[in-house]
Amino acid sequence: MSFFKAIEPVFNSYVMANAPVKQIATGFDWVEGPVWFGGMNCLLFSDIPNNRIMRWIPESGVSVFRHPSNYSNGHTHDHQGRLISCEHGERRVTRTEHDGSITVIADQYLGKRLNSPNDVVVKSDGTIWFSDPHYGIKTNYEGYQSIQELDCQVYRVDPNSNEIEAAITDMQCPNGLAFSPNEKQLYVADTGRMFSDDPQHIRVYEVDSHNRVTAGRFFHSVDSGVADGFRLDTDGNIWTSAADGVHCISPQGQLLGKLLVPEVVSNICFGGRARHQLFITATTSVYTVHLNRQGLR
Repeated sequence: MSFFKAIEPVFNSYVMANAPVKQIATGFDWVEGPVWFGGMNCLLFSDIPNNRIMRWIPESGVSVFRHPSNYSNGHTHDHQGRLISCEHGERRVTRTEHDGSITVIADQYLGKRLNSPNDVVVKSDGTIWFSDPHYGIKTNYEGYQSIQELDCQVYRVDPNSNEIEAAITDMQCPNGLAFSPNEKQLYVADTGRMFSDDPQHIRVYEVDSHNRVTAGRFFHSVDSGVADGFRLDTDGNIWTSAADGVHCISPQGQLLGKLLVPEVVSNICFGGRARHQLFITATTSVYTVHLNRQGLR
């Protein structure tokens, strides 16, 4: 069985024929938000409808890391190794301190409650960028059905002043996001409003040295399902979720190849001892594959 499909010849050098896509955990309802913690040699990810964050350790398997998790979705870690989480239930972004206490990073903008923060990244200058679509408040499946108070936007939080600003305001429902290697481009998935037929694609925005964002442009639309979450390798290739697996997109927006996964993929992250291992959250399961690529730190 082939786990890969090369569209361009270069993709054959990114994968290894003897490195299969393997299921490492299953039995969940809808998983997202994988993040690798190298110091603890573990993967954290969200089982959103079941209101818990799970932990996978290579030697011992899966356990519950946090329950309840306030219906957490996306995660990352900051430069001090602290967990940053997007919570649908409390409609906020939080940081888990080293002593286990929780610090609220953002829960409102202009005096109004956020919708349901979805994905989050931390730039090298410490600024925290997160998307805030409405998916967690439209039904009771991944949070609490509630009144939407704000447009769906991407926000930036200054780590020193804690000031929050709307950085991207021209999308229907921003979802996954990731910076290019030089941090001059920000890629953002627009997965459209729930119960609508909005266009669904990845957009790219230029970011200057003062973190000002220029108007975005179309970058890529996957040919199967939607691009929900993605991460980049050190050469700037985008590895994105899709309905048939994980698609590898060049910095020019060209589809290079696919990793085939038997469930609809939601998110991915790089991890392992050399950041050469791709972890894939896909509907009810988590998969992994070793690549001849390295993910960005």
